[in-house]
Amino acid sequence: MRTTLLILIIFISSLAAAQTYFPPLTGNQWETKSASDLGWCTDSIPALLNFVGQNNSKAFLVLVDGRIVIENYYGTFNQDSFWYWASAGKSMLATVVGIAAEQNLLNINNASSTYLNTGWTNCSTTDEQKIKIVHQLSMNSGINDNVPDVDCTEPSCLTCLAEPGTRWAYHNAVYTLLEEVIVNASSQTLNQFLNTNIKLKTGMSGLYIKQGYNNVYFSTARSMARFGLLAQNNFVWNTDTVLKDGAFKTQMTNSSQNINPSYGYLWWLNGKNKFMLPGLQVVFNGMLTPDAPTDMYSAMGKNGQLINVVPSKKMVVVRMGNKPADQNELPMIFNNEIWKRLNTIMCNATTISHQAKEKKLSIYPNPSQNEIFINGITNLNYCIKNVNGQIMQEGISEGNKISIEKLSIGVYSLEIEGIVLRIVKM
Repeated sequence: MRTTLLILIIFISSLAAAQTYFPPLTGNQWETKSASDLGWCTDSIPALLNFVGQNNSKAFLVLVDGRIVIENYYGTFNQDSFWYWASAGKSMLATVVGIAAEQNLLNINNASSTYLNTGWTNCSTTDEQKIKIVHQLSMNSGINDNVPDVDCTEPSCLTCLAEPGTRWAYHNAVYTLLEEVIVNASSQTLNQFLNTNIKLKTGMSGLYIKQGYNNVYFSTARSMARFGLLAQNNFVWNTDTVLKDGAFKTQMTNSSQNINPSYGYLWWLNGKNKFMLPGLQVVFNGMLTPDAPTDMYSAMGKNGQLINVVPSKKMVVVRMGNKPADQNELPMIFNNEIWKRLNTIMCNATTISHQAKEKKLSIYPNPSQNEIFINGITNLNYCIKNVNGQIMQEGISEGNKISIEKLSIGVYSLEIEGIVLRIVKM
């Protein structure tokens, strides 16, 4: 009897330890878990933290089962410091739209003019009526993004170029007007609606601040992690279901259309066979983040603001900071470099080699149209392969320069002395 009781106690204790942890709604208490307890290769952690720090980061966190495994701040930035989310805030607004729909304040299949009034664009009334909230969520409204100011929400800046649902384009202004949809549908400010329906339920700090046409969310890195944890747990915080609509949750974190299957409702999706990038009408073959888990979905913003959510590993990865070194404003490539190093820490080394850690190679500009430059090499043999592993180009670099002018638009792997790096040809 005593043996049975002891086994039961051990079983219950192990079950409790495996449950996802949620930090208290107030205060700074947050349980941690050591990387060694997870069986990770802890000697690789300094290389990751150095890489993140060398790329102008301010904060970097990794959660597993809700517990903090890695938390690092750089310079004067700390737990209480605020920073902008940039377009990572889009993913939170998608969640807000889902909550408003759940409360019957709006219907995502209604025309956007139901909440924005007729004349919110410079399109004909007939064409404007075809644009629905779901198109705003999916970035396929058909409104022309090839304008002097993609942030401009004035009707004069918004002209119809294609039928809604037939053209994917990352258009900030169309997204920004979703905020006005929430305000008009709920009769609350965006911050009031967010505070009641997400912040108070998760313990998040932060607020949207108007900057020109844009409404930008600012918070601490831990608040970013709280939102990531909410998403990782299917938008349930502890026992409180913040977003109940299962169909909307599924649609939000799966392909919203076939043009760019790597985009849901304002979330970036990994594991798809092709993707598009902001500002380009080009389809690239392959996964968005090839070294990350295929079920990952991400909130990503300008200059490398990142919330990576991986349900299969119960992981959340957060990065805040300035523009990464030798990178453009798109965070996809930088994010992949982070995952290469995370795989090594999790003892799942794939493409990054010991030499790469030693030499710390980096490519710029990337994406590029004509040529790339590589820090750390001069006049070395290289090989460029496509996503199917076929050799497309090989030779000796001209100093630290490699011409890619003859390559077709797409994603390639660049191999130099056993080191594999990802390049994007525009």
